[in-house]
Amino acid sequence: MASTSRTPARPAPAFTPVVVGGDIGAYSLARAFHEAYGVRTVVISRLAGWHVTHSAITENVSCPDPFDPQELAPVLVQVARAHPEGPLLLLGSADATVKAIIQVRDEVGGLDERWIAPYVDLATFRRGTEKQNFTELCLELGVDHPLTRVVDLSQEVDDDLDVPFAYPVIAKPAEVSDWKRISFEGKQKVHTVESRADLLALLHRIRDAGYRDSIIVQDRIPGDDQNMRILTCYCDEQSRVRFASWGRTLLEEHSPGAIGNPAAIITGVDEEMVAQAQRICTALGWTGYANFDLKHDPRDGRTRFFELNPRLGRSNYYVTAGGHNPVTWYVDEHIAHDLPAVPAGQSPRIVQDQPEVLYTVVPVALVKHYTMLPEARAQLERVLRARRVRNPLVYRGVERDPRRWAYIAAAMANYVRKFRRHYHPDPVGAQAPTEGGSAR
Repeated sequence: MASTSRTPARPAPAFTPVVVGGDIGAYSLARAFHEAYGVRTVVISRLAGWHVTHSAITENVSCPDPFDPQELAPVLVQVARAHPEGPLLLLGSADATVKAIIQVRDEVGGLDERWIAPYVDLATFRRGTEKQNFTELCLELGVDHPLTRVVDLSQEVDDDLDVPFAYPVIAKPAEVSDWKRISFEGKQKVHTVESRADLLALLHRIRDAGYRDSIIVQDRIPGDDQNMRILTCYCDEQSRVRFASWGRTLLEEHSPGAIGNPAAIITGVDEEMVAQAQRICTALGWTGYANFDLKHDPRDGRTRFFELNPRLGRSNYYVTAGGHNPVTWYVDEHIAHDLPAVPAGQSPRIVQDQPEVLYTVVPVALVKHYTMLPEARAQLERVLRARRVRNPLVYRGVERDPRRWAYIAAAMANYVRKFRRHYHPDPVGAQAPTEGGSAR
C-alpha cells in the first residue's frame, strides 16, 4: 500500500530529529520523519535494539542510561556538536525518556536554543501520567473510567484492605519508572488478581521488593484484546486538540515483559471519545501529543479511559498508517510555525478522518487467529480484502540491508512461538489475562 501520510503545509526548514529510545516506537518515529521529510533520525539508546540497527534511516548514538537526565544531558551536547546546522527536534519513545528530556530541559540545563523539546513541564507530566492523579482527574471531569482503589505502599500493607468491586481485579503500578527498578518472583507489568488473599500477598511482595509508590487496583472490565481501544491526540500551545487518531486494538503482546503493548490495530473514528479527551487535555493544560489507553465495556456499552501516555506511543505508526503522519504536527507548529489558523472565538476543526487500515507488527495469520468477536472479525476481513495493511518494520525500497530483513523474519517467527506459549484466550473473547497499563 502506498504511503498516505499527511503532507505538511509547506516544506520545513532543515532540522534534525532526535529520538531517545531504541525500540520499535523509536524506529516508527524515524520512519515517519523519513516518509515526510526524507531525513535520517538520531536514535539515542543504551543498547541499539535490532529495530534500529542496520537501518538506512537512523543514526545510533549510545547513552549509558537514557532514563537518567545527568547521563542524557552530555550525550545531547555531543549530538548538537555533530549536527551544527538547524533546529534539533527532541522526542522520547517511552514515558521514562520523556521525563528525562523534561528534566534535562528544565532542571539540568543541557539544552541550548537550537533544541526543541515539545513537552509539558514536570508538574503537568506527573498530574497527567501518574495513575492515581489521572484517576482523580477523570472523576473530577466526569470522564468514563474504571472503578479504582489506590493503595499507598509508602505505608505498611493494611491486612484489612478490601476493594469496593468484585474480584478478579487488576493491579498495576502508579509509577512505572520506579516499578522498572524492582524485581520479585512473578512480576508482571499488569497483574490480574483473583481474590482478596492474592491481592494482599501481591502487595506484600511488591513492598518487600522495595517499591514505595502507589498501586492502582481497578475493576476488571470483561473482554480480551479485541475490546481495547487507543486514541492519540495532538494539542496546540492553547491545549486545543487539533488532530486525533482513533484505533481498535485487535491483538496485544502477551509475553511478560511486553504485555499490553498493541500488536495489531484497525484505525477508525470516535468523536465522542475525542471530546472526552479534549476535556482532559484542557484541564491539564496539555500540549503536544497525548496517547490514551481505553477499553470498551460490554456490560454497559461505554468506553473507559485507563491512562494517558505523554508521547507518541510505541505503536505510533498506526497513526501514519491511517493517513496522517503524526510528526508533521510537531514540525508545523514548532519549526515551520505554520499550524492552520483558528478564527477568533472559534474552536479549531479537529482532523480525525481516517480510513480503516490494519497496523500490525505480527504476522497477519496471528491477527486472524485471535480475532474472534464477529464485529471485529468482519472489520478485519474488510481491511484484508482491501489490502490495507501496514507494518512499520517493512519499509521496502529504503531498507535494503539483508541483515535487517533477517531480523524481521526471525521476529515474525518468534511472535508465533510467544503467542502460542503465553496467550490462550477464551474462545468467545470474553475473558483476558491482561488489561491496560502498557508501556505504549
